[in-house]
Amino acid sequence: MPITIEMPKLSDTMTEGTLLRWVKKVGDNVAVGDVLAEVETDKATMEMEAFDEGTLTEVYVSDGQTVQVGQKLALLLGDGESKPAESKPAESKSSAPASKQSDAQKKSDTDKKASQSKQPESPAPQPQKVPDAESGQRVKASPLARKVAAELGVQLENLPGSGPGGRIVRDDVLSAHENRADTGAQAPKPAAPTTPAVVPPQPVSQQDVQIQLGGMRRTIAARLLEAKTTIPHFYLQAEIDAESLVQLRQQLNTANEAAGLPKFTINDFILKATAVAAAHVPKANASFAGDTIVQYGSVQLACAVAIDDGLVTPVIRDAQTKTLSQISAEVKDLAAKARSKKLKPEQYQGGTITVSNLGSYGVDQFFAIINPPQSLIVSVGAILKKPVVNAAGAIVPGQRIVLALSCDHRVVDGAIGAQFLAELKRLLETPALMLV
Repeated sequence: MPITIEMPKLSDTMTEGTLLRWVKKVGDNVAVGDVLAEVETDKATMEMEAFDEGTLTEVYVSDGQTVQVGQKLALLLGDGESKPAESKPAESKSSAPASKQSDAQKKSDTDKKASQSKQPESPAPQPQKVPDAESGQRVKASPLARKVAAELGVQLENLPGSGPGGRIVRDDVLSAHENRADTGAQAPKPAAPTTPAVVPPQPVSQQDVQIQLGGMRRTIAARLLEAKTTIPHFYLQAEIDAESLVQLRQQLNTANEAAGLPKFTINDFILKATAVAAAHVPKANASFAGDTIVQYGSVQLACAVAIDDGLVTPVIRDAQTKTLSQISAEVKDLAAKARSKKLKPEQYQGGTITVSNLGSYGVDQFFAIINPPQSLIVSVGAILKKPVVNAAGAIVPGQRIVLALSCDHRVVDGAIGAQFLAELKRLLETPALMLV
């Protein structure tokens, strides 16, 4: 049976992908697991593997072309198979001689044709909408999604679909069911943020350059606009005495250097402290889900990494269970993969709390934008040497670092945010607590 290869959905936020290059050429034999092409998503460059075997007969998308998820890319044929003939539109069972049609039917057909002639041509065929039995609205959903929705009591109208062309699939129904407080109420879908109509700026001199947005940068722009306009941010900050932290890092790095082991960074300690603090204050390790709050049982710690095309947040899984050495090694490996665009979806999806550190860029302090659906992000500035007042009231040299929190007020109110920040401060000012 001929197999149509389509653009796969390779990340949770992917709506389109750029086919960088075909690894297989027309006429090549393809086995299950072979790499067909390299695809750039909104997060990374990934290899697209074959799930069927056969001969690559036709290619519909050329290298460098950007297409929507679900759009046809190529045709795969098995031994002895031929290219399928173009399908003809099926004749309507209701067709009959014009003399037998009522005036109302003729008028209806004329109106439909006039309406269809006004519709702009679509670049890619979209799945036909079918009416939902309960609401009477027209929604796009797979038969399996409808069956599961009927069993779970999930209404399909206004439910966002992750399938090709926005089609609702089984996983969308299950996700909606899990995110409700009960099976009788559907969480309301927030209104999409609107942007004012503005005239885009144009180059005014020969030195000006227009840079085309890549898939990653477009996704970052959309998600940050959504986060800033739909999440009620509020902010907290605290100045941390970093003297003990700097001394402990120096002692450990001296021992590691003598043993030929990698050195620790200040960020390693902050990541470790964030994981421990999130475990101690679990209400801060949570997300807003319509009519429920999801409080996570483990800390999936995301760390912001700057790359040429923007920002990615690889995730350290179950960070609360890992040692300082494990976190240090893992974040270095993930950062290297992020910069080379070799991260797999499971390495950057599913974070529950994020750390963003601009201290190495000389930034004293800042407030980051929350990474949805998370409800808290930790912003880390540089360690500054400054005069401080000690316990005896004397002015002495000290080292200070400012940590800031951006919180989703729907989940993390002021008291919870303050508890989390206090725990983070306690761990960093007594860093030996993180090693026991």
